[in-house]
Amino acid sequence: MNIKTRPISEISRRATHILFKEMGVVDTIRFLNQISVGRGDYTKERENWLGKITLDDAISQIKSGKKV
Repeated sequence: MNIKTRPISEISRRATHILFKEMGVVDTIRFLNQISVGRGDYTKERENWLGKITLDDAISQIKSGKKV
C-alpha cells in the first residue's frame, strides 16, 4: 500500500470544499466555528488557577467534596 502524505493546508482545503458541497455554506461555517483552534497556553493558565497541586491533593479534595 502506497500512502501519499499531503500537507495539512491541502487537507483542510479539501475538507472545507467537501463540507461546503455536502452541508452548504452556513452549516459548514457553524461547524468550523465550534472546532476552531483555541488561544493562549492552557498549561500556564491551569497553573494560575490550580497552583502547584499534586495529583494526590486533587484526589483528596475531590473525595472530600472541596472545590479544587
